[in-house]
Amino acid sequence: MANHDILDNKNHKDIKVITHFNDEFSENTNSALIFPTEMKAAQRDYPILFIKNPDTGQFQSVVLLGLVAGENLYINNGWQASYIPAMMNKGPFTICYEEKEQNGEKVKQPIVAIDMDSPRVNKENGEPIFLADGQASPYLQQVNQSLKTLHDGSQLSQQMFKSFLKHDLIEPLALKIELNNGEKISLQGNYTLNEEKLAQLSGDALTELNSSGLLRVAYFITASLDNIQRLVDFKNNQQSTSNNQ
Repeated sequence: MANHDILDNKNHKDIKVITHFNDEFSENTNSALIFPTEMKAAQRDYPILFIKNPDTGQFQSVVLLGLVAGENLYINNGWQASYIPAMMNKGPFTICYEEKEQNGEKVKQPIVAIDMDSPRVNKENGEPIFLADGQASPYLQQVNQSLKTLHDGSQLSQQMFKSFLKHDLIEPLALKIELNNGEKISLQGNYTLNEEKLAQLSGDALTELNSSGLLRVAYFITASLDNIQRLVDFKNNQQSTSNNQ
């Protein structure tokens, strides 16, 4: 269970965060949530897929990081990609909501919190959160940008899926992979966009997606599927290295 504290420069003035990715801090997960606000950068390095939230049944977008559960093939003496998803790059920080009164009404305002039970959080090693004068450190400024990406992206994500479903663009995607050693991997429960239907959009549908910026996002998503081969190559290299040791 996370132990979230509302971040402030008094209670957390001496706190540091270990930011590197290695065997000890590997974020062992084979997928990470991704949002429309970062898909332009993400599509260069990762396959972008859709899955259904097991609790709500609603679609959400993810980047595929590994081919089996608990596997992140992008971590090998650091993160092997030009872009790190904001969900990973934010570290032990998250957005919480604080209820405040504004113009006589109660409104929820986003605030930054830190998970004090994260193994990355300590007082000896890593990047400081605050500078000696109490100002946010460059690291915290980077974290705040990642959190902003997540906050803004979560709003746009709802609009994105509403539009894709309206135009019947989402279809199941079965991934069947055979590795160099003969091992076969089947990934179920994933979805993507139907490229043929996307290419055939016209009239109001095309105008709607284009004016909202979601047409560009749709093409980022379809182009990203080429990176599945990158994951396969990572996996083959990993197994080859392991066999040669």
